[in-house]
Amino acid sequence: MNPLALGAHRVAFEVRSYFRAPDAVFFTFLFPIIMLALFSVAFGSSPDIQAGPGVSVDYATYYLPGLVATALLLSGTQSLGVDIAGERSDGTLKRLGGTPLPVLSYFIGKIGMVLVTVTAQVVLLLGVASLVFGVDLPTDGGAWARFVGIVLLGVATSCVLGIAVSTLPREGRRATATIVPVVLVLQFISGVYLPFTQLPGWLQTVASVFPLRWMASGMRSVFLPDGFVAAEPGDTWHLGLGVVVLVAWLVVGAVVCALTFRWNRRDG
Repeated sequence: MNPLALGAHRVAFEVRSYFRAPDAVFFTFLFPIIMLALFSVAFGSSPDIQAGPGVSVDYATYYLPGLVATALLLSGTQSLGVDIAGERSDGTLKRLGGTPLPVLSYFIGKIGMVLVTVTAQVVLLLGVASLVFGVDLPTDGGAWARFVGIVLLGVATSCVLGIAVSTLPREGRRATATIVPVVLVLQFISGVYLPFTQLPGWLQTVASVFPLRWMASGMRSVFLPDGFVAAEPGDTWHLGLGVVVLVAWLVVGAVVCALTFRWNRRDG
């Protein structure tokens, strides 16, 4: 079979394996939904968040964009990073390296799994936001086109970074302790839980180096009223700059993957 056909078979296998791992389902698939419910209920009786005269949204609407962006990072970078590190440590990759399976097919399986799970995750997240917490979703086709573009670019970038960082933990059992704290810190400094412009200037600069800050602001441009652009640095969504940063990380991540990925550690 050609690599693409083998990759398609791997996608089905990877998706089944993903949903059979309770920790992956809870900490990646359900985490954004749980956080949306937590913030919506905790601040349900609080006044709406104001962005200017006559421009306000409730807390569920405000947190939704950042949590959609977080879903991309969790399913791509965190999930793949921990998963591949574990497979390298327990010998799965070494065994696969002894089969005719091409590396391309293996990657197709992993990235396809992320696309499937992210799609299901985001659909469920938007459904809960709209049906349970009354969030008004966009009705403009242009906004949804922008949403799809951000999701696809965000997933691609997150996946190559997940594959790249999977080489960092020397043991699979250390993968969670190595990767998860970094992803968690990025959530707090990238405008997911705290208003981005309320962070110190130097911290905004640090966060702007990483993809999540741009995925979050891009999602805010989709789900928040236009008046909320005044709460962004420079009173603009910086969509073009965000694309440049994500593409740069995509290229760098792909190069690192090509140079460092091995079926087995060189020192193994």
